[in-house]
Amino acid sequence: MFAAHESWLLGSLRRSYGAEVAEDLLQDTYLRLLRQRVPPEIRKPKAFFLQVARNLFLDGYRKNLRRAEVDSFSLVSQAGAERSSQVEVLVLKQIVLGMPQKLRDVFVLSRFGGMTNEAIAERLGIRPKTVEGRMTQALAYCAAQLRD
Repeated sequence: MFAAHESWLLGSLRRSYGAEVAEDLLQDTYLRLLRQRVPPEIRKPKAFFLQVARNLFLDGYRKNLRRAEVDSFSLVSQAGAERSSQVEVLVLKQIVLGMPQKLRDVFVLSRFGGMTNEAIAERLGIRPKTVEGRMTQALAYCAAQLRD
């Protein structure tokens, strides 16, 4: 089943994490599936494979974060700090891309576009109260993803 979706998964991983990470993630996903007992029937294999890859990426991020905490007590090289910030950007990108479209639109316009709730409401053709509710949901979504 993995072989049937391998090229699709690689393309998805390249778009989400970048070409330099995608091939390693693909290989790690395959190895993870080989080591675990996979249910014989997976209804949505693409979603399943993407979730396994996402979990592997987040596991690596958490390991890097723990290493960074240990390294913070010693001298950290500039290159290491840049690598860490690149990982954080990739994690943020994945979280934002994983949001439902309605929440993502509001979140991106607010946090990255610097727009007010009123301006977002006008642009999207919704009420400011709806913008506020969606922003609350988007922030809760981000917090939940960071906890997982």
